[in-house]
Formats: sequence, structure tokens, C-alpha cells
Amino acid sequence: ALKKSGGDVDAIKATVAELIAAKTAYANANDGKLADGTPFDPNASKKDKKKKKKDDAQKAANAAANAPTAESLAKKEAKKAEKAAKKAAAKAAAAGNGGSTPPAPKGGKAPEKVTAAAAAAAPPRAPPAKVQSKKKARPIQFGKVEPMQLIFSPNPGAKVPFVTILAATMTALDPDLKYKMDSRRTTPALGTHGTGTTADRVIQGDISCVKYFLRSHPRQDLTLPLLGGSDFKGQSEVDEWIEYVLSCKGASSATNNSIGYNELLESINTALSSNNTMYLCGSSITLADIVAFGALNLDPKVHPCSTPTASFPSDVARWFSLIDSNPATLKARHLLCSIDGSTEFPADDVLEPLASGCHFLEGAIPFEVCTRFPPEPSGYLHIGHAKAVLLNDYYARRYKGRLIVRFDDTNPSKEKEEFQQSIVEDLKKLGVFPDVVTYTSDYFAQLKSYAEWLIDAGLAFMDDTPQEEMQKERMARQNSKRRDMSVEENRKYFDLMGSGDAEGAKWCLRAKVNMQSVNGTMRDPVIFRQNLTPHHRSGTTYKAYPTYDLACPIVDSVEGVTHALRTTEYNDRDEQYAWFQNALKLRRVRIHGFARMNFMYTELSKRKLTWFVENGQVTGWDDPRFPTVRGVVRRGVNVEALRGYILSQGASRRITLMEWNKFWAVNKKEIDDRAKRFMVVSKEGATTITLTNAADPSKNVHLNIDAHPKFPEVGKRLLKISNKVMVEASDVDGVEVGENIVLSRWGVVKVTKVEGGIEGEHVPDGDLKACKRKLTWLSESNQNIDVKLFEFDNLINKPALEEGENFKDFINENNLAHMVVTGDAGMRLLKQDEVIQIERRGLYRVDKVHGRIGNSAKGGSGVGGDLGEEGGGLVLFMIPDGKSKAMSTLGGKLEHR
Repeated sequence: ALKKSGGDVDAIKATVAELIAAKTAYANANDGKLADGTPFDPNASKKDKKKKKKDDAQKAANAAANAPTAESLAKKEAKKAEKAAKKAAAKAAAAGNGGSTPPAPKGGKAPEKVTAAAAAAAPPRAPPAKVQSKKKARPIQFGKVEPMQLIFSPNPGAKVPFVTILAATMTALDPDLKYKMDSRRTTPALGTHGTGTTADRVIQGDISCVKYFLRSHPRQDLTLPLLGGSDFKGQSEVDEWIEYVLSCKGASSATNNSIGYNELLESINTALSSNNTMYLCGSSITLADIVAFGALNLDPKVHPCSTPTASFPSDVARWFSLIDSNPATLKARHLLCSIDGSTEFPADDVLEPLASGCHFLEGAIPFEVCTRFPPEPSGYLHIGHAKAVLLNDYYARRYKGRLIVRFDDTNPSKEKEEFQQSIVEDLKKLGVFPDVVTYTSDYFAQLKSYAEWLIDAGLAFMDDTPQEEMQKERMARQNSKRRDMSVEENRKYFDLMGSGDAEGAKWCLRAKVNMQSVNGTMRDPVIFRQNLTPHHRSGTTYKAYPTYDLACPIVDSVEGVTHALRTTEYNDRDEQYAWFQNALKLRRVRIHGFARMNFMYTELSKRKLTWFVENGQVTGWDDPRFPTVRGVVRRGVNVEALRGYILSQGASRRITLMEWNKFWAVNKKEIDDRAKRFMVVSKEGATTITLTNAADPSKNVHLNIDAHPKFPEVGKRLLKISNKVMVEASDVDGVEVGENIVLSRWGVVKVTKVEGGIEGEHVPDGDLKACKRKLTWLSESNQNIDVKLFEFDNLINKPALEEGENFKDFINENNLAHMVVTGDAGMRLLKQDEVIQIERRGLYRVDKVHGRIGNSAKGGSGVGGDLGEEGGGLVLFMIPDGKSKAMSTLGGKLEHR
């Protein structure tokens, strides 16, 4: 209907995309369901939706057909009335005899039978009073609530937990809150660390939520000041103010110019002026100030505050402005807006529109966002890493912030300079240019100091339990026998481990967290161990190194990272990440999870990919059949298409197995419009047509044609014509004398002879549309060149391997094919990595230009095959287009899944 309305098609498409994005955001925040409770599937096709609608309509029709009619209902009611009358008559008869069977008379005469009419004439007996049972209202099932999960409704006018969020941002502990939208909630709720039913684990109401959050948080050094300090007097003063503010608000909803509102203003003014303080309870802000500030806020999502402060007493205006201008207040408002996904804050033109499919970054403030990509230099980047780095880069650039690329080089046994350099090169291929490049190894001394601090604080211990036994103890939730060693002993063995002594090799440092935790990563993880392998940057300076679990949360905080984007496979480690930052009293970093990008027929395991390389199944880590960044780019992946495809998936947590065909279709749209067109003829099976009215090949006659028929702006190119034309033999099979055929880009040829060799004559004004055969061709010329065409299939022949299956049992032996064709002289000028289309065959990427000896591929044997590195001919790699069928009968030899 929109398309037929005469509106702008692009605008309609954009509007539809926005609607789908909004629906997706809402569904992701509400367990995959829309507001009406129906499940939302953004990937459902029109056919699926139409079928579902048809099925629903059929169900409704069946229900209507089986519904009782008025006549049947009347009969049913009549039967019920008759049954009730008989029952009443029987009761009346029993009542007349005292409720018991009458005795037989002395004369032996049987009693007269009481008829139904007599029963009906008898006075009715009052029925016993009916006890009406009150049915309890069925409680709404809200589902699972996680600890520290703040839940509230996104609906307009619903209560929002502004006080809780503002208190969290004031203490910089807001990353410890998890957020969820639930339109059924009438009041904010917070999940607790308790046990029992869901109701037992939930705190209701904004004030109750904020108190629980502040009192239960391990960072009491940050939360106690808001609660009034450690003394009871200070805490009672804060509580007194909170109760008073709530009473004023409850009396009149604290609306502007109301009695309660004005009374609150007068009380605040009196407290500030008489005590000569900046805040209600002294020189520092407390929860009393936050609650009062929240009560005076007309709209907590608006900044600066929409509350008219001009009429405030001067002290109140100063106090209000002091809180309103606090960066934590701005951050709290950002969070409120970004959490519900309805809008973004501030509403100005500083930021570009959010990419379709992406979510707002929680708590993201323009010019302050800092993301990081921390690759381990122990292998090559693959397509999964590409999603991580491109998402980090996108959010850093959109919010005008910084991107840090940090090499997580904490394991010298696996890391090499070769891998580190390859990552730098691959980032350039992806168009990612970080603001700064750092190394975890730059922080080794600092990390060692933090480890020693944990020992001194009784939060870490040295352990020499064998690895297998340690694993069993962790599974059984059993404490290590070394867990309660003294600080002095722990220090002694820590130094021994770090000295490189052989005796220290059996010792490791473990964090003392919680061996009873249901989360396995919290059961005293190992955080430091000995490794005598020289480090590729620091050499032999250190003999023991921190694990990723310890190093990542520390360095993230120290380097100023605001948002740590991590795949959902790290979900269990999020709690551990927060524990280290809280235990070490570091600035908290917000974690933003997203689903890893997995493709069908694709293995991303570093161990498995290494097997393919070492066993000659591929030519190297840049083999076009490999899912490495350099492999997919070499096959023809366009970086902008990849970036757009990844952003369309967004930072969703929903794990899906993606199809390569869908990506290749997106890829084609990006490259097809600027791909120059060329024609080739296969070396095997070619035949010649002689044109009796065309020039001899030696005359060098050329046509000046558009390089791309649909887009003249791509440029022009020369196409040689002559009286000797090579075509595919299969294209002229069955051709007859008198038949008109089309030589693509030249014109119509009328066939004049078939036997003994095909001949014909060029028809300058021939009707192209009337011809059934349209052929690709080449003029015979000594300037033509040989071209090697390669095409590829997947290394694995099963879409997804099940747990326990060996990938070696599903190797696709038929994953490489090639052929040699003849190309025209214009192909000599093609540049490295240029993308072209060979007409009727498909899109190709130039892997090696004409005349160059050797190639970047390392060569291989067996199934790995030869990718044209020998010789100086032009080498082209086919780029899949996402179609299940070939462009023509000249399509490739393999499936392109």
C-alpha cells in the first residue's frame, strides 16, 4: 500500500527499516516478544508470515464453526431447567418426611407416590446459604530476575528508577546494574542476591531499590557516604530527609506550585541557609539530596532539567543547579534514554543516526566513549574477530570517542611477532585505524603490584595443587588446602614463582573469591603462573605472567575504557570481571555483550585451522577458503559490505548461525555497480566464426564501449573486432543457416554457412531483441592473454558440527576448481585486487596481475592445490553472488555456499 501511494520509495524503505529496528529493539528487551505478547521474528519471510496469517484465520474459522448456536444454547438451558425442577421436587418430598424414608403403614398399604406436580405445588424449601469463595487473582509471571537487574516499564508515564540510576552514576558503580524493559511492570524492581522464588528475590520501588543497591554493594568506600556515613546519626539524618520528601511528594504528587511542592522547597531552603551547607546533610552529596532532586524533576530524561528554577529561593536554586550540572546526572539521563531504546540523549545533531540493527550504547556520552579491541597475538584474525573490531570501531567513531587496540600478550608460549604484525595488517584491510595501540606487557610491573596487593588484602593465595586435582576440587566446590595460608607464606611462594626457580613452577596464584558460587569462574580462578619462555617484547625480564582474567579488568580500567564490548561466551566471566575491579577499588567499566558471528560450513577454532595449514589442506593462512580476515578479503569480501552486514546484525545477544549466501548477496550489491565488464572464451571447446564483411585481425579495428553498460561513469574501454571471432562451442550448438545471433556489445550476425565451419555476416542495423542467442566472444588476436579462473567451496561439507563430532570426518575434498580461458588485451591492464565481472560467468577479483611472477600465496599440495602462483599469467578468483544457480550455462564447477 505504501509503494502504491506515490511516495518516495527510498523514504518508505527507510521508514520500514526504522519500524523493524524499533520492533527488534523492543523484542530484544522483552524476551523476544512484542507488546501484544506475540513472538517477533525479524527473519521471517513474507511467505512465512502469510502462511501464519492463513493458519490463524483457519483456526478462527474452525472455532466459529464449532461455536454453539442460539438454538442449541436454548435447548441446553431448557434441559438444565428441567433437571433442576426434578431435583427440587425430590428435595421437597424428602423435606416433607423429615428428610427420611417414611415407614410402611400398619395396614401394609404403600404410601402414595408424590408426583412432580404435587412437588411443584408444595412450598419451596429455602436452600442453604451458599458460601462464595474468593478466587485469588493470578499473579503476573515476570520471569527470571538476575541479581542487580533493574527492571522498569518503557511505557510513557510509567515510573522510572531515576533515583537508583542517579545514585549509581554518582558512585561510578552504574556498570554493576543490568537493565531490562518490561511493559507489565507498574513500578521499578531490582533483583537481589537472595534465594527462593522470583518474588523473594525482587525489591519493589525506586527508593527501596536504591537502598538495597547501596547497602549490598561491596564498594562500601563509595556507597557509605551516600547513605550518611558509617555512624548511625548521619544515616538517620539521611533517612529522615528521605521520609520527609516522600511524604511531601505523596501528599500532592510534588507537582509545581502544589502545597507539598512548595513546602519541600521551603524546607530545603531552610536547611541549606541555616546550616550554611552545600547539601542537605553537610558538605557532600547524600541520598537525601538525590531523592529530593528526583522529586523536583518534572522529566528526568530532559537535560538541562525542565523544572522552572527561576522561582526557587536562591539557596535552593544553587543546590539544584549543582546537582543538575554534575556529569553523573547527565550520565543518568543518558542511561534512562538509551536503556528503553526509544530515543537518544541529547537530541541534537552531534551524532550520526544509529546504524540500522544497532542498539544505543548504554551510558554513552559523546566525546567520552572509549572502546577497545584486545586481540591475542597468537594467530590470525578471523571473521569472528572482524565483528568485534568493527563494532568497537563503529561505536567509538559514532560517539566521537577513542578506539584502543591492545595486544593481550600475556602468554609468551603462544605469541609471536609474526602474528602481531599480521593483526596490524589485517586491521588496515578492514579499514580500522585505532587512536592508540597498546600492549598488556606494558603493564606487567603494575599487574604484579596489584597481585601483591590482593595477597596482602587476603584476597589471593598461592597454591601448588596439581592441575587435575584443582579442577576436581573446583567442580566439587571444595576449598584448596592452601587457601588459608598466611600472607607471609603467600608472599614467599609468590616471589619463588616469579624468580624462575624450578621449585616455583608448581605454584600459581589464585584469587580468593567464592568456591561455593554457582558460577564456575568465581571458584578461586588462577591469576598468575610461571612461564620461562622468553617474551617477544620483554624478553626474560619476567618469569611469571598474569592471566587474561586478571589483566583485562585492570588494564581496561587503567586505560580509561568506558565500554568493554565482549562476545556472550564471556557472560560467565562478567561477574568475575566486576569482582576484580571492585576488589582492587578500580573504576568500573561497563560491559556490553554481543553474539559471536558464526557461519555455516565454517570452523573458527584456531586449533582446527592450524591443522588445515599444517596438513596441506590449504595454501596458507591467507587461503581464500579460510575464514581468516586475509582469506575472506582475498576471496573477494568487500570491507564496506562486511561492515554494513555486521552492523545490520548489531550488538544483539541472540546467537544465530548465518548463511554465507546472504552475505554474498549483500557483497554483490556493494561491488557490482563499479565492476568493469569483460568477456572470455574457454581454451577447451572454443570454436571460430568467420565474418565475411569484417576487417582482418591485422587491421587493429576497435569498438569504444562502456566498461559497464548500466553505469557509463565507470569509463570506456576498447574492444577489438575482426573477421575471426572465437565463441564457446556449446553456444552455437544447433545453429542453423539464416539464423540471426547476437555478439554481445557488437551487434547482429546472420549465419550464412554451418558445414565446414560457421560463417556469417555482420548486420549493422539488426534487431537485437529478435535474436534468441546472445553470445560472449573474442576477436582472434596475438594480444589476447591466458587467464586462470579459480573457484572455491567450503572446507567442511556439513552446515554445523554437533558436539563430539570430529571435523576431520567432514572434510570437503572437492573444494577447489580452476580452468584456463582466453581474455582480451584490455585485461592486461587490470590492477591487483580489482573486481571485474566476466559476462555470463560472474564476479572475479584480481589475485595476480598479468606479467607478475609469483604470488602472495605460499603454495601447497594435496587438496590445498595450486592457486596460480607459478607463471606470469593473470589469476582471477571467483566471488560468490549469493545465488544458488549460476548466471548462465557458463557458470562455475562448484557450489558456492
